[in-house]
Amino acid sequence: MIAATGLALFGFLLTHLAGNLLILAGPEAFNSYSHALISNPLIYIAEAGLALLFVVHIWKTVGNYLRNRAARPAGYEVKRPAGHTSRKTLSSTWMIFSGTMILIFLVLHIKTLKFGAYYESVEPGVRDLHRLSLEVFQQPGYVVWYTFAMVLVGMHLRHGITSALQSLGAIPQGLTRKVLAAGAVVAVLIAGGFALIPIWVYFFTQ
Repeated sequence: MIAATGLALFGFLLTHLAGNLLILAGPEAFNSYSHALISNPLIYIAEAGLALLFVVHIWKTVGNYLRNRAARPAGYEVKRPAGHTSRKTLSSTWMIFSGTMILIFLVLHIKTLKFGAYYESVEPGVRDLHRLSLEVFQQPGYVVWYTFAMVLVGMHLRHGITSALQSLGAIPQGLTRKVLAAGAVVAVLIAGGFALIPIWVYFFTQ
């Protein structure tokens, strides 16, 4: 269930990134895209489904983490490298931390943009989310926070994508290294794509 919900959330990230990058195309393109989303009567069903994915993913992950801790209550006195054959990385070690920070980021991000100031665009009835986004991303503190969160997203994806595929038995024998490398590249591209937005706004739109 962790793998399935994780891959579903990964799919959402891809579509969300594609839409968010329209901010680089200007207010008309971005506002038209955002208005098409929020005015769609199915948006509430989609949001409820997305929220359910997050809840199940978090619930299953935390449950799995607690079971692992309970099975090893004493822990290790000294943490040692697992050897050259181990796939343990900083990304895998920090999955709970990165996941927790991403959750905090999401709550604050939704509060800032979805429930932030309402501006109407030149087209009546269309919210000017482009203007709001520019105002938010022209704040240096928010740009740093957003970029830091995207680094954590990249770390989370780097381990999560390949771990999910392995759990589902979707990695062909002999291709593990290539899939790991591809997963790392995809994670960097997605995190970098999201981080590009506030950085571009801050440095090139003021």
